[in-house]
Amino acid sequence: MLCIKTNNYNCLKVFSAGFTLLASVTLLFCNSAFAGSQSIMITVAKGFGLSLYASDIGDAKQMAMGANGTLFVGSHKSGTIHALVDSNQDGRVDKRYVIAKGLESPDAIAFHNGDLYVATENQIVRFVDIEQRLRRPSRPKEIYSDLPYSEKKSSRSINFGPDGRLYVSIGAPCNVCEAPVPYSSIIAINIDTGASEQIAAGVRDASGFDWSPIDGKLWFADQGRDWMGDNLPPDEINRVDVIGSHYGFPYLHASTVVEPAYEKPKNLKITLPVYELPAHVAPTGLAFYRGSQFPNIYHNQLFVAENGSWNRSSKVGYQVVMLKIEDQKVVSRETVVSFLDGEFPVARPFALLSAADGAMYISDDLKGNVYRLFYKGDSTEEPQELEENE
Repeated sequence: MLCIKTNNYNCLKVFSAGFTLLASVTLLFCNSAFAGSQSIMITVAKGFGLSLYASDIGDAKQMAMGANGTLFVGSHKSGTIHALVDSNQDGRVDKRYVIAKGLESPDAIAFHNGDLYVATENQIVRFVDIEQRLRRPSRPKEIYSDLPYSEKKSSRSINFGPDGRLYVSIGAPCNVCEAPVPYSSIIAINIDTGASEQIAAGVRDASGFDWSPIDGKLWFADQGRDWMGDNLPPDEINRVDVIGSHYGFPYLHASTVVEPAYEKPKNLKITLPVYELPAHVAPTGLAFYRGSQFPNIYHNQLFVAENGSWNRSSKVGYQVVMLKIEDQKVVSRETVVSFLDGEFPVARPFALLSAADGAMYISDDLKGNVYRLFYKGDSTEEPQELEENE
């Protein structure tokens, strides 16, 4: 039995049972406010385990890993950035720090050469030498101030590419519209000079992207528009083969769904997705697995956090899937963790990040948790009691 204390419930009791392909984990909410126990279920692929790494960190969005193993987590609504430390490397948080608070939507973060970079509403700032100053961080320094501002919040995601530039996805400020540049794009910024280059255009909402460990090409997930019914349009997985390519928004959604409100310019060449996900699964996190802890079939494969539907009559998504890639083509999609119990979402996975030991962190923007996905093989060890660190 695993007992996890959270800010949402007094206690979660976890029981597990193995099946042929999947292992089901039943959670019993035992808050005194409940007249009786209410069971829910998380499903994980056979051989994997899932533990609660941290809780009470706001609507946990993008994560970044420091050189010394500090896990940084940005939160959109609460305006905070947390630093989580597992000093004895036992898979549990020992210390936690609030790096910043009162920021404007600091959900997009990245770590590079000892510094933490944060994208707020209209600028990018840097916390210098952050892991040496967790208790008393220095004041952030502005390094870029040309991010577009809008009353309707557009999504952001940042990460450093193999070329050393800071890549920033800038979502559309609308459900569907012809937004001015640099909305609906991914740009790359030279943090020393401030020079920027448009890497991809026609991108509606790409909050997850990563580079293939095989050939170094940039892959990104793009969320389709709403209000076209339960099954349209498909969400997208895209790859940047040519810098500056246009990926269709707002004129074409996925491969075949033509936007009725806007006519595509005649000379515009659109790059079609390499793979289509079901509509409304909302892919927010995307990461290639570069570790060695998982079995070989997962190595260099693409993991996607499907944040889950809201604009649909029945729920889909709320899971982490692996897209199997062969010859740079996606050949299958397999569920690794499902947080959806019928129509009840246990969590909404947002971002994915590999740990030094080969495990994978999963941020949850529904309840403010970070989960740790690890591979335990055919182990029959009794689960250990785990209490959240305050």
